[in-house]
Amino acid sequence: MVAMVAGGAFVRAQSKPLIFGFSLYGMKTLSWREGLGHVARIGYKATELSLRSGWDTEPKLLTPADRAEIRKRIGDLGLALPSVMENLGLARPGGSREANLERLRAAAEICHECSPGPPALIETTVGGRPDSWDELKNAMADELGAWAKKVEELKITLAIKAHSKTAMSRPERGLWLADQVKSPRVKLVYDYSHYAAFGLDLRKTMEQVVPRSVFVHIKDTIGTAPNHRFVLPGDGPVDLKAYAKNLIELGYKGPVVVEVSVDVFGQPGYDPVKAAEHVWEKVSPAFA
Repeated sequence: MVAMVAGGAFVRAQSKPLIFGFSLYGMKTLSWREGLGHVARIGYKATELSLRSGWDTEPKLLTPADRAEIRKRIGDLGLALPSVMENLGLARPGGSREANLERLRAAAEICHECSPGPPALIETTVGGRPDSWDELKNAMADELGAWAKKVEELKITLAIKAHSKTAMSRPERGLWLADQVKSPRVKLVYDYSHYAAFGLDLRKTMEQVVPRSVFVHIKDTIGTAPNHRFVLPGDGPVDLKAYAKNLIELGYKGPVVVEVSVDVFGQPGYDPVKAAEHVWEKVSPAFA
């Protein structure tokens, strides 16, 4: 049975605490109807909608009837919708704070209206050049405070994600930002691929980030920042059995969702269905 706990994490019985899913971010060329069908057929138990421009689940494209259909389809397929993906920027030069708050509002509508179970959480990276952390961190924290107030009003959890090609690239930076707002509605995403790019240790980064995380993305990394590239989970050096074991040992009970990077789906000949099947074959023994 799937239940909801504080912070937006989905949990199951302790014996099987991880819910293995596949994000529709990696199925951009398919309709959401096709994507959901394939995700369920392959065996995944959860999915994620991409709200980014260029995907057919961008909020402005979804009518009330579409949203009701998505909710029903996800439920009928036996899937959970733990998250939706946004791509917001904190203290972005030339950006609009009001525009970001409006995007959070639109995303929250999807979280409430498209999930057949508890509302999905919003997960997002927060932008900024990799070398701009010291310059931007205080302004980022200030704007994150406004986001925190908004998601509290919207009764939605926001999970911010470190990214190796942005200002918030390392565990301590995400923790620092979250500590500045001290909101029960602002949590973290754990995605080791971004820490692996800097040669950081899997277990150590988990010990830092997982206790504050309500969502996990998995993919893999080859090379060292800034010359790294992301690959499908199972196609790189990460020990996925250790990944799952460490998550469970550290008390994480929630979704682990495959994210296919643009480094992969942007390649000629990419097939989203074959990619999802390939990952299931290689990775599900560790997580499903």
